Amino acid sequence: MVFLKPSNTVTGPFDRAPLPPRSTQYDWEVELGIVIGREASYLGSTEEGAACIAGYVTANDFSEREYQLPGAAGQWTKGKSLPGSTPLGPWLVPAEAIDGGNLRLRSWVNGEPRQDSTSAELIFDAATLVHHCSQYMRLEPGDVILTGTPQGVALSGRFPYLQPGDVVEVEVEGLGRQRQELFRARAAATAWT
Repeated sequence: MVFLKPSNTVTGPFDRAPLPPRSTQYDWEVELGIVIGREASYLGSTEEGAACIAGYVTANDFSEREYQLPGAAGQWTKGKSLPGSTPLGPWLVPAEAIDGGNLRLRSWVNGEPRQDSTSAELIFDAATLVHHCSQYMRLEPGDVILTGTPQGVALSGRFPYLQPGDVVEVEVEGLGRQRQELFRARAAATAWT
């Protein structure tokens, strides 16, 4: 599954996180972020993919499941493109300074553990993801690929979805921990003339 997120979803690692006005199934997802360092288009190998990785960041891929998953096909763009839904950081660690293939990923909601896994358990490693994406789009320096999330999100049915006032923390080993407090965004007033 490949989908795009607009750049206006990106926010800081300690910024408050807005819940959409009508959101009822807002979810957290700790993910390893791959930061692209050089243009990648139609790469010939995973080795070329690895050479295009500038470094790694901690990411939280907040998702509104009610928008994302209804119907036979779902609407991944709707559920993944909400303003402020992609906190990144706090650090960008160069690829040569860390083993992106063996990092612990964890999340907490209101201090309670939710996710605990490693990047070694990813279905596809970082170089494979860069190579694959380069076959369908041109990746440019500064682009970020989120690698997917381990089990332990609200969608699993084991935990409640997020509410205003909840605090979500996500951490990738060696890349730092984020903290977001959730608040309800207000609907913009629309005037028709």
